[in-house]
Amino acid sequence: MDEHWSVDGHRHFKAAGIRQVAYVPDAGLTKLIERCREDNEIETVMCATEEEGIGLAAGAWLAGQKAAVLMQSSGVGNTINAIASLITSAHFPLFTIVTMRGQWGEGNPWQVPMGQAVAPVLEAVGVKTFQADTAADVSPMIEAGLRMAYSTDQAIAVLVSQRVIGSKVWVAGSSEGKQ
Repeated sequence: MDEHWSVDGHRHFKAAGIRQVAYVPDAGLTKLIERCREDNEIETVMCATEEEGIGLAAGAWLAGQKAAVLMQSSGVGNTINAIASLITSAHFPLFTIVTMRGQWGEGNPWQVPMGQAVAPVLEAVGVKTFQADTAADVSPMIEAGLRMAYSTDQAIAVLVSQRVIGSKVWVAGSSEGKQ
C-alpha cells in the first residue's frame, strides 16, 4: 500500500460530511490532522485535553454538524466521564480515531497499562470499538464507523493498532523515544 491511510480517512470524512475535527496532537495522527487542517471545509480544533474533543463533538451535533475526535490511547482515560455522562446518556453520535500505544513492540512501560485498557474501558461506557490491525483495515473501518455513528446515533471508536502507526523505541535511561 503506497498511500498512507490518512488519504482515505480524509476522503471518508468528506463523504460523511464531517465539518469539525477535534484533536490532541499525536505523531500517529499527524498526516490526517494535516489533511484536515488544509481542507477549507473542515474546521480543526486543537484541544488541550481529549475530553474537550468530546464536548466539541456534542456541540457540533447540536448545531447540525458532524465531528470527528482524534486522540492517542493514553488520552482515552481523560474522556470516560464525558463519554459516559454526555454522549451515552444523551444518545449523541460520536466518531473517534484512537492511535494505540502499549501494544506490539511498545518500548515505553508507561504506555502499556492504558493501551491494554482502551477497548474494554470504551466498551464499558457504550462505545463500539473496531480494531484496525493493518493499514488495509483502517479505511473500511473509518468508512463503516462513520456510517454507523451518524446513522444510528452511536459512539464508535476506530482503534489504529501500533503495528499500523509504528512502535516507539524507548532507550533505558532516556526520556525520549525514537520512531
